[in-house]
Amino acid sequence: MEEYLSSLLRDVEDPAEATARTAKLLEQATVEVPDVTPVVPLPVVEKPVVEKPRERVVAKVSSPDEQVIKDVEEQVAVVAQQQNAAPPNAPALPLEKRLDDKFQALFFEVAGLTLAVPLITLGGIHQLTKLGPLFGKPKWFMGIMLHREEKLSVVDTAQWVMPEKYDQNLADQLNYQYLIMLGDSSWGLASEKLVNTVSLTKADVKWREASSKRPWLAGMVKDKMCALLDVDELIAMLDNGLGSKDQVP
Repeated sequence: MEEYLSSLLRDVEDPAEATARTAKLLEQATVEVPDVTPVVPLPVVEKPVVEKPRERVVAKVSSPDEQVIKDVEEQVAVVAQQQNAAPPNAPALPLEKRLDDKFQALFFEVAGLTLAVPLITLGGIHQLTKLGPLFGKPKWFMGIMLHREEKLSVVDTAQWVMPEKYDQNLADQLNYQYLIMLGDSSWGLASEKLVNTVSLTKADVKWREASSKRPWLAGMVKDKMCALLDVDELIAMLDNGLGSKDQVP
């Protein structure tokens, strides 16, 4: 084929001779066909689509104590609005006189003893966290807890309420987790367990007599067999460093 192509480029005087030469070259020429392997297209393999597993949404279930705290906060907010609507400088009345015939109370436990606080005298509930010691205080004073830059005074409730039963064995068994705040004061009672908020009537309570030596004890809830606290009297005693059995001056 190379010679054939070269002949096309030469000058030839005799056309007949050129024609014969060309015919002869064409007969001798072999066309080499390259060995071409047919290309077989590869099958298209689609990449499997892997679906990302959907995140499992787990609903948060509140613990019983968390639900009690939530209920108390809502009810305390309502009570606070009612108190703000009251006339300023209203004379202080005994707890029994200040309560409506039907009222709400928070029940909590300390060393197997159940105590109750009317919601109108409750300042709130906090998780008990790290305490800082403060020297020169009574034995029932556990220390200072910081909450949002506020210093809260924590009372060892078991030691304050029943000092005659308080010993090292009882102290080792206590598992305080919450702080029950008393009114607008900085005082809080350490609590092991929140029981519930309960609707009571005045008839459900055996009220203390005016001459009682325990002004902090407003009365006993009959069916529940628990002590109903008079928070205002309790705050006054704590401010004066008095225990539950000390006489108020």
